[in-house]
Amino acid sequence: MEKQHNRGQEGAGIASVSLNNVPGTEYMFREKDVGKDAITEVFSRVNEEMAGELYMGHLRYSTTGKSGLTFVHPFLRRNNWRAKNLCLCGNFNMTNIDEIFSFLTSQGQSPRIYGDAYITLELMGHRLDREVERLYAIAKEQGLQGTDITDYIDNHVEMANVLRTTMEHYDGGYVMCGLTGSGEMFAMRDPWGIRPAFYYRDDEIVAVASERPVLQTTFDLQAEDVCELQPGQSLIVRRNGNSHLEQIVPAQKLSACSFERIYFSRGSDRDIYQERKRLGEQLTPAILKAIDGDVANTVFSYIPNTAEVAFYGMTDGFRKLHGEVRTEKVVWKDIKLRTFIAGNSERNDLAAHVYDISYGSLQPYDDCLVIIDDSIVRGTTLKESIFKILDRLHPKKIVMVSSSPQIRYPDYYGIDMARLEEFCAFRATMALIEERGLWQLVNDTYLACKHDPQTENHVRALYEPFTIEEINRKIVEMLRPKGMQAPVELVFQSIEGLHRACPNPPGDWYFTGRYPTPGGTRLCNQAFVNYIETRQKEQQ
Repeated sequence: MEKQHNRGQEGAGIASVSLNNVPGTEYMFREKDVGKDAITEVFSRVNEEMAGELYMGHLRYSTTGKSGLTFVHPFLRRNNWRAKNLCLCGNFNMTNIDEIFSFLTSQGQSPRIYGDAYITLELMGHRLDREVERLYAIAKEQGLQGTDITDYIDNHVEMANVLRTTMEHYDGGYVMCGLTGSGEMFAMRDPWGIRPAFYYRDDEIVAVASERPVLQTTFDLQAEDVCELQPGQSLIVRRNGNSHLEQIVPAQKLSACSFERIYFSRGSDRDIYQERKRLGEQLTPAILKAIDGDVANTVFSYIPNTAEVAFYGMTDGFRKLHGEVRTEKVVWKDIKLRTFIAGNSERNDLAAHVYDISYGSLQPYDDCLVIIDDSIVRGTTLKESIFKILDRLHPKKIVMVSSSPQIRYPDYYGIDMARLEEFCAFRATMALIEERGLWQLVNDTYLACKHDPQTENHVRALYEPFTIEEINRKIVEMLRPKGMQAPVELVFQSIEGLHRACPNPPGDWYFTGRYPTPGGTRLCNQAFVNYIETRQKEQQ
């Protein structure tokens, strides 16, 4: 869990199941906490009673705007029958949760909380109940009595049946993991392969994690020892320790999330490390143009730490063409918190105070400064902090580089990008539309989104009249702090460059608006409808 702390800083939880406890004693345990020290707090409360054969851990990263201990995984559903107890956690966002909620309530159920995790727990728990009742009927037909029936059920639960009748209803990106009180364990990946999952198994242990290096480091493995769970596939572990892979739902067109590779996952993965280096290196020509070929009077740096590997690739590219280049640690991060995954209410305040500079790191008024970031999403940190403090060094020019393309569209599959107006690229595009009087385009797009939300992403039409360079210039104009002296130019990765550098994860909906599932398309169109209607109310 410490090795995956990058995936969630809001809270942590663990669960365990003991298979040998006698009736009248606890056999399924859970601990969870909130805050940056949640992992430490949770494990400080672990004692010998929690020892068992199955363990599950989770790190909370909010993608719904809801926070607090209630929303920290794992979620637990209790029952006096061991086999009906279910503990669930996952890396997921479901795009059709309204439909699932309606499906549950139409059957007479009444979920206590409206959220995809709780609703999934109740739906899967309901299916688990039906599986246990199926086995109860078989046991009775065989003439079994009393605890022999219980033993039969515990030894014959088929989690594949539970998963098939649960996950067939979902649209979204997910890796779902669960434990039952009778000792079944499973991990399942969505049929588009949007969210990542890796596993290792041998004669003694089966382990699953969101990232491959975590398993390599924990168990001292080579990359080849770790396997990737395939789209729509589940790894199921029986109470007797046997494990197998099973295709639960048919695999769809692979849409593994490229933003995982650019930003979210740890850069220590063998393949991700090389991909991030390529992302930086292939930006060399565009950066060279931005500094007018003056490499001798240019200082290269990076921000934040997640951009370090792309920085190595960028400087390698310049060295191949021009020999040695000047590199400096120009920007320092003082607060050990990723502002990208901070809550909206605290993000602006964090951004204003989180960075400082190395004074004297470049020659004032003579040196250009090239700073590479892994992504430019909202622009909050640039406007509130970075541009202001970099201007104190008096660079001749600041070239702000993004190793990813312009982020134009929300994500609905598990990364916190839900509202169009949060993206600086979208705000810049809307500003250009207003300047050029293209309100008919806005009206046509609004009507298309409202009346045909499912078949295609109509929001893409808003960007068509403008070049990337035009949008870049407008972004700079909007993010440039008042009184700033140094000129600024933005350089973004191209879509083609993204796929050359990261050929295996084709999912690029953040940049292109091509969502892999109908739910993603529908929610993006709805986001634009919400944006327009909110503006209309504000103008009344």
